[in-house]
Amino acid sequence: MVLKNPDRKEIKEVLDNAKTIAVVGLSPNPMRTSYMVSKAMQDAGYRIIPVNPMADEVLGEKSYASLAEIPEAVDIVNVFRRSEFLPGIAEDFLKIDAPVFWTQLNVVDEEVFNRLNAAGYTVIMDRCIKVEHAILK
Repeated sequence: MVLKNPDRKEIKEVLDNAKTIAVVGLSPNPMRTSYMVSKAMQDAGYRIIPVNPMADEVLGEKSYASLAEIPEAVDIVNVFRRSEFLPGIAEDFLKIDAPVFWTQLNVVDEEVFNRLNAAGYTVIMDRCIKVEHAILK
């Protein structure tokens, strides 16, 4: 399966225009990749909104049980859940109407990619947002 992610120029535009990133599956454990990546993005100036029903707070921000509970606009939804959870997360994503759906390395679902892309959303899969940010800044 080969997904056609946006090119680096478009990814740079996404990152330059974004202010708020909702992170689905953000762990409160500082040793987890989701925490380290989100902390780096927070340190780079992005507002991080944790989405984890098992956590009250992560990185000094209130955690929400689902995307639908977030009371403000989100620019990027960054997913740190296994690929099999993507269809359900995509359903939640469509309800909040954020412009960008981004999944971390090895998190891929071609059907979800095609569906969201066809609906006009920017979809980036199997890419680390922290790595992209570091390369493109």
